[in-house]
Amino acid sequence: MRKVSFILAAAMLMVSAGALAQQASKVYLTREISPESLVKIYKALGVEAKGRVAVKMSTGEGSNPNYLKPELVKNLIWEVDGTIVECNTAYSSGAGNEQDDRNSSANHWKVIERHGFTKYFPVDIMDEYDEIRIPVKDQSHIKYDIVGGHMANYDFMIALNHFKGHPMGGYGGALKNLSIGCASQNGKAYIHSAGKMEKLDMGKLWTPEFIGNQDGFLESMAAAAQAVVNYFNKKQGIIYISVMNNMSIDCDCVDHPEPVKLEDYGILASTTAKNDPTDLLKRIDKQHGTHTIDHAAQIGLGSKKYELVNLK
Repeated sequence: MRKVSFILAAAMLMVSAGALAQQASKVYLTREISPESLVKIYKALGVEAKGRVAVKMSTGEGSNPNYLKPELVKNLIWEVDGTIVECNTAYSSGAGNEQDDRNSSANHWKVIERHGFTKYFPVDIMDEYDEIRIPVKDQSHIKYDIVGGHMANYDFMIALNHFKGHPMGGYGGALKNLSIGCASQNGKAYIHSAGKMEKLDMGKLWTPEFIGNQDGFLESMAAAAQAVVNYFNKKQGIIYISVMNNMSIDCDCVDHPEPVKLEDYGILASTTAKNDPTDLLKRIDKQHGTHTIDHAAQIGLGSKKYELVNLK
């Protein structure tokens, strides 16, 4: 139970506001993973996505098979009249094939189209043309969050997260989707380097001098995620939906991920943010991934307490 409970907590960001931050958040769960269930769990939250709706999700690395497929998410995005939003990566995929890279808008668009997203709905690479800085409450490492400039075009955000492992963060869920996922290329460098690099330099980003402070990186992710949450809470709002399927120990940003060893679990959703998953837990422990959750709670982004509500 401890392992399942941790995975559920890591998959979701239980976000509350102000005095509610230490109260248990309601997290809705359905074990059915289908287009209809995504709409059902969204409606169970009782919060209407208003205005111009950004759906933040990963459209997947070029040859990665585990990303959330457009056929799965299409009903939800149609329901809210949403736009899928992404940002370019700060690295080459390493696949040796330029068409699999997402570190330029031109190539990123090719991957998005090849994965079938433009067939169903509008997609926006938020840092295709510019970037903006938004305020950060916890300035222990980063003094602001550098996000895609098009974020300013949206009123409401749905953080549509795919829970899985991650080579550097330990795991990827709502916190990573909101922080690294919404950051421009320069913003990604700023977070990864814990505030040391404000402009992407591919030759320096992955050197030990910048990635040596693992906890600084994790704390910067928590701070950046909080910045995005605060940004949309000042507008129309933000909700969180996490899909737990195709759970590899590697992220959707890994071109050739490790094989999936876990059974699909279900879909989780919150307005306030069976098998033994040994490999994934080892990856999370190795990268001290739980520290991201601990720091998020410490800076008031959310609570680790939650009440699980099963939808029939």
